[in-house]
Parts: sequence; C-alpha cells; structure tokens
Amino acid sequence: MVPMPRETNADRKARARKIIGLLRRMYPDAHCSLDYSTPLQLLVATVLSAQCTDKRVNLVTPALFAKYPDAKALADANLDELMNDVRSTGFYRNKAKAIQSACRDIVARHAGRVPDTMEALTELSGVGRKTANVVLGNAFNVAVGVVVDTHVGRVARRLGLTGNDDPVKAEADLMGLFEKGDWIYLSHALILHGRNVCASQRPNCAGCGLAQLCPSAFTFQKR
Repeated sequence: MVPMPRETNADRKARARKIIGLLRRMYPDAHCSLDYSTPLQLLVATVLSAQCTDKRVNLVTPALFAKYPDAKALADANLDELMNDVRSTGFYRNKAKAIQSACRDIVARHAGRVPDTMEALTELSGVGRKTANVVLGNAFNVAVGVVVDTHVGRVARRLGLTGNDDPVKAEADLMGLFEKGDWIYLSHALILHGRNVCASQRPNCAGCGLAQLCPSAFTFQKR
C-alpha cells in the first residue's frame, strides 16, 4: 500500500478539488461503459461485469436482454440455461444465481421494477453497495456514494486519497473529500484513468496529468 502523504484533511480536500478539476479536463465525457437501456439492464450488466471486462459484458447482453426482456422473465428462467447464456463472462454459475435471485425479489417486492433507493437495492438478493451505487448513479442520477471498483480503489490509494483497501472504507474517504455533485462522475473518471494511465503493474506516470498531485508518481519506475 502507498503511504499516505503527510497533510491535514483540509490540505487533502484542497488537493482533491484540484484533482477533480484536472480529471474533468482530461475526461470530459467520462460515463458508464456498460450498454443498457433500463435500470434492470444496468443492474444485470453490473453483476456480469464482476471479474470481467465491460467490453465482454457488452457482447453478451444484447442477446441476453432480448431473450429475457424483464425481471419476471429472468426470475422464471431455467437456471442452467441462464448460466449458459452468461457463461463467457466468467463465474457464470454465481452470476446467474445472483441475477435470478435479485429479479425474484424485484418481482415479489417491487412489482417488477428496480427500486431507486440504496436501502431497497441492497436488500435484493445478490446486490451489494457497489452494484447499487452503479444503478442509482447511472440509471436514476442519484448520488448516494462513490463506486469503488478495483481501478478506483487502486488510483485513489496511489493519489493518497485513501489508505484503505476495503472498498466501503475507501468510499467513505472519497465521499468526505469530494463534493456530492462530483461523486458519480468521479468513479467514471478514475476508472478511465486506471485503465488508460494508472495501470496496476506499469503505471504511465510520465504521461499522467495528475502526476504533480500524486504522492506515488514515478515511484514505480524506481523499483
């Protein structure tokens, strides 16, 4: 883990404001890279994206959504068949079970409509806070928290915005540093930055627009 810089919380907030400003210039069009038309489609795609690229998920979902157009269709699906339909996304058994369980809850508790609150979403079987944040922020434009996936967590730690590996604790740190109006955008921008610049093994610090604000910049080249 990258050591946290020696700065006060006020200093860190000031640095966070500069970081979000740079991110908005670097990634003005940052948005969710999963293809979807409805909150349900986004929920399903988000479940499938675990340990899988969004590109792969987007190849699978058109046929999946055509075959299962609503929550009831997924709730009533033959589980073995559903597993086969999502097999190429990896961990297909658990993913199919999670999707079907969530859809059964949606049908039973919410008349087939995906709920629009954190509490109701996380009460669905197989839906955690990260998935709920994705759905709320992108399908409903409701900022309740910050999506912390592998990219967001890694980049935030390298930037000294959190010292936590736990996604929930890291999310709380980011929520405390950034304005609520930036939360939805922030996750998209950090994901793009993690994919394109701040890679896990070989980050491109020389080509990073955040290097002057990053306590980890260029340390990887010295290893």
